Amino acid sequence: MRTLITTAFVSLDGVVEAPGGEPGYRNSGWTFKDIDFLPEAYEIKGREQEEAGALLMGRVSYEAFSPVWPGMAEFAGYKAMPKYVVSTTLTEDGLVDTWGETHILRSLDDVAALKETEGGPLIVHGSATLNRALSDAGLIDRYHLLVFPLLLGAGKRLFSAADKDTRHLKLVEHEAFPNGIQKNVFDVIRPAR
Repeated sequence: MRTLITTAFVSLDGVVEAPGGEPGYRNSGWTFKDIDFLPEAYEIKGREQEEAGALLMGRVSYEAFSPVWPGMAEFAGYKAMPKYVVSTTLTEDGLVDTWGETHILRSLDDVAALKETEGGPLIVHGSATLNRALSDAGLIDRYHLLVFPLLLGAGKRLFSAADKDTRHLKLVEHEAFPNGIQKNVFDVIRPAR
């Protein structure tokens, strides 16, 4: 069974929208505005590429990443691995041919079936809507969170507001950096059956 890992840049108040400067959000680019860059705070990002077996994302993130990431040296590891896009609307002709093997999944059941296959971890970048659905469905096994010392107010959130049973997490790795960023890695604790 594969591990499903969500990786996110998140503000202290839970916003994940437009961390890298994507248009349309008033605080776009918040990960680098007024935050000192410290390479050691981002070490986990390189480790994720080395450990992942496949990249999983929603349609909106795929459409944002696929024109850019294939040509970026810092994302070369992702170009070589299989990619899965969860979408009810994306068609095969909407896939780029410069980013390697890409498959379309139509439902969370398809994601659950993919988790049952052999291979390395599935890693989710961006994909706020997909992340909320995966979390609510109990499909996420681990969170890699870089928490920024910011309160952004409005914006897409990592977690939904759904009324659900408590989920317990186990902190398995953490570090605080001088620029205020905190790395928190949590495993989701599954109830005993």
